Amino acid sequence: MDRKLTLSLNAAVIDRAKQYARERETSLSRMIEQYLASLTQSKGRGAAPANTPLVDRLSGVVSLPEEATGQDSSYADYLSDKYQ
Repeated sequence: MDRKLTLSLNAAVIDRAKQYARERETSLSRMIEQYLASLTQSKGRGAAPANTPLVDRLSGVVSLPEEATGQDSSYADYLSDKYQ
């Protein structure tokens, strides 16, 4: 069952969002609904939001050898620990 929701947003943001929706042949309501659904799908507090279908399709497409990244694994480990 759909319900109405009134939001107050900056006029320039609304104009850009409408243009974005028009270019993607969707409605602004549908875009906002999908965005809010993706935010609230995650389980548990502090959990990352679910990936969009595009991100899921692209994940793992490219794999580079470690030497091609120009970074050693110790720095990657450091960043991983830092942002956990």
